[in-house]
Amino acid sequence: MVFGVVGGGQAAADSASTVGDLHVAQTLGDRELTVVLRRVTSVPGPLRVDVVTHAGAAPGTLRLRVAPTDAAGAPTDRQAELRLGAAPGGYSATLRVDRVGPWQVALDDGTRVALISFLVPGTALSPAERATYAGFASAGALLFLALVAAVRARRGWLTLVPAGGVLAALAVAVTGAVLSASLPLPPQPGPQLDPTARNVADPYALSQPLVSDYSRAPVVLALPTAPLTAGQPSDVTLSLTDGATGQPVDDLLVHDSALLHLLVIGPSGRLWHEHPVQVAPGEFQARLTLPAAGHYAVSAELGRRGGGNQLLRSPTGLTVLPGNGSTGQADPVGGLGARRVDGVPVTVDATALAAGRPVTITARIGDTATLQPWLGMVGHLIAVGPLDGDPAVGAAAQTAQVWAHVHSMTATTMAAAATPGGQPDETVAAFGPDVPFTYTFPVAGTYRVWIQAERDYSTLTVPVVLDVPPADGGRP
Repeated sequence: MVFGVVGGGQAAADSASTVGDLHVAQTLGDRELTVVLRRVTSVPGPLRVDVVTHAGAAPGTLRLRVAPTDAAGAPTDRQAELRLGAAPGGYSATLRVDRVGPWQVALDDGTRVALISFLVPGTALSPAERATYAGFASAGALLFLALVAAVRARRGWLTLVPAGGVLAALAVAVTGAVLSASLPLPPQPGPQLDPTARNVADPYALSQPLVSDYSRAPVVLALPTAPLTAGQPSDVTLSLTDGATGQPVDDLLVHDSALLHLLVIGPSGRLWHEHPVQVAPGEFQARLTLPAAGHYAVSAELGRRGGGNQLLRSPTGLTVLPGNGSTGQADPVGGLGARRVDGVPVTVDATALAAGRPVTITARIGDTATLQPWLGMVGHLIAVGPLDGDPAVGAAAQTAQVWAHVHSMTATTMAAAATPGGQPDETVAAFGPDVPFTYTFPVAGTYRVWIQAERDYSTLTVPVVLDVPPADGGRP
């Protein structure tokens, strides 16, 4: 994600909250990474960058650079190298920042560069807090003058002047203290307001323009029109434009620990859940190797400042032509019950399954509590349908009535998410084995469902075909 100065023909800048660590999933080439930018607590000071690798990620070196993105005369980029080992897990590097405001980290694997923006927070007193401190300071000074006047003044009424000032200053201080707890916060740079060095340093500055409307148009997703070749790795560029202006969208927020969640459904029913990296304003890139010829349905999930969370469905999807490395082999899929996925025993059950009313779907993954939080959740469920009787799943999913993404959160993950900037630690394998989801299927029919969870730094995907009957037992 890239910060941009307001104006200049594009919707300005991505960011996240300044109150906690920033977790961003990135599919950088063939590596699935979780990048954690630790909150900067002092300026100048260190910025710690933690990178969590997953199973199958190749060892190598990432070159990290950090630079302010909204400051005149920005100094030369700060750089560091992060060596990733063969074993999945966490790796760390430290950079330095020296000012508040919007910054950007670039991760370079030697082939492509991923851009992640963040905010270095400032400390600013509200007008009410300033009045409180000024009132108490003035009261102390005037009290000293009143004591001096009482001792030395020949006329008693002179003592009343500083004494009256003490009372007035105390009144101002007490009023400011009461108001400081009740006055609403100004628009917050990052989550609500396009961030600049100026408004991050002092969001209360009266000379800044007032912001009263955060409404922004839906985002338009465009994919390449040229067909891909089955079995061949391809860098697919996703273009995001503003639905009202047609300008590149550069105001995404981190949503469920990623800037962009890319969902691709193939002709055999296989699901890809990727996290493309931003390479330019409004442009994201994903490296895909699609194994079979046919049609692939594509959707993307994102959060936009002033535009809320959005699920974008590509009107075109992707067309893949046969190639030398193509394969028509379909992933095994089953209904409710037991199976093994990547050698792990999995059982999927559902209670009171019917359209139009809440149903709980529970996946028991393994036999012990060894799951890790992925994207801030214990589990993800993606449902697409109804897809009654159509063997070409990708083509049917392209126009399916329902696309849903449901999360499973335990009490522990909810408590972590409820804290300012809180995020479950992905390196802790202590969740599950039961992963429950609650969802209401709006219409009856046959759905393709994928349940995803992380175990041993590897994302397990459990495909399920689910027949959802009508609530009254009649026809859909």
